[in-house]
Amino acid sequence: MVQYAVALKNGEWSVFQDGEVLAHDLTRSAAIQMAKEMAFEAEERGDTVELLIQGYYGELTRKVSGGD
Repeated sequence: MVQYAVALKNGEWSVFQDGEVLAHDLTRSAAIQMAKEMAFEAEERGDTVELLIQGYYGELTRKVSGGD
């Protein structure tokens, strides 16, 4: 399983893969787009994907997809 997350860290929207920062200083919409594209690519490889997205007020949405 691979995990992608979009979260607000130190006042910046960041994209994480398995807990490691991949990109930061993004707009929230750009971070979400980047994470969704990477999740799609991982699903195409047959990986199970967990996508976590933090909302503006701290709430978290979670989606698990992909896999064989």
